[in-house]
Amino acid sequence: MSKHALIIIDIQNDYFPGGKWTLDGAEQAADQAARILEASRAKGELVVHVRHEFESNDAPFFTPDSEGALIHPKVSPLPNEPVVLKHKVNSFLNTELKAVLDAHDIGAVTVVGSMSHMCIDGFTRAAADMGYKVSVIHDACATRDLEFNGVSVPAAQVHTAYMAALAFAYATVVSTEDYLAGKNL
Repeated sequence: MSKHALIIIDIQNDYFPGGKWTLDGAEQAADQAARILEASRAKGELVVHVRHEFESNDAPFFTPDSEGALIHPKVSPLPNEPVVLKHKVNSFLNTELKAVLDAHDIGAVTVVGSMSHMCIDGFTRAAADMGYKVSVIHDACATRDLEFNGVSVPAAQVHTAYMAALAFAYATVVSTEDYLAGKNL
């Protein structure tokens, strides 16, 4: 039987108040992610932290070697937990993430982090396409307002639309409470 891993994506300083690219609800989502992290560690599950850095100092956030690109203290990795550095939306693209999961015989993943409409969406779709069973903890993810064609879309609506799309065909999408109560199947 394959094993389960928690994947924590881009819970990094620039997304929090005072950072370069503040997300709506970053603090609350990180608090929920920390609860999931604590439960995963208690079960002895593999925890993989994914950290984004752009390759240029001209990037709007997560610039190389910056304080903003560091993992937020609420979900700091332990020394034995892998940290995967990525430069693209898809956490599998040009990273060792799949190799790390394969080395641990991982067949199911739970994901938390940011941004709902970018890296959480990209990871979830890619993981499902690769055959992983995916769970997304919706209240442990954050995003921000978007604008398209002159229309402003509030963060809550962006988040809801992306969670609905992922739940439709790619993942089980549940709250922290339901996940911790074992209702993610």
